Amino acid sequence: MKDIQILKYGVLCNLEHVLKQKWIILSMISFIISLILWLPNFIYEYGYGYWLWTFLIGPIGIVLGYIGRSKLAVVLNILITFSFFIFMFIGFLWESIY
Repeated sequence: MKDIQILKYGVLCNLEHVLKQKWIILSMISFIISLILWLPNFIYEYGYGYWLWTFLIGPIGIVLGYIGRSKLAVVLNILITFSFFIFMFIGFLWESIY
């Protein structure tokens, strides 16, 4: 009888772990999609507006990373959400130096 209860708790713990990993994977997918949306601007050196989707996809990834309790996923999605402002700062800094 005791073995069955341990088995039940083991299954519940494994199920909770699988659900946690699912949220982390979805959060990392949102980060990768946001990163891919930036690529046309760098490859073609023309300002396509696809990167604007990062303002929508990034916060979704932040929430998914928070639910999955992954600090790395949350930090990466925060960086990609504010990447426009980071790139603007770097661009203005680069232009002022050179």
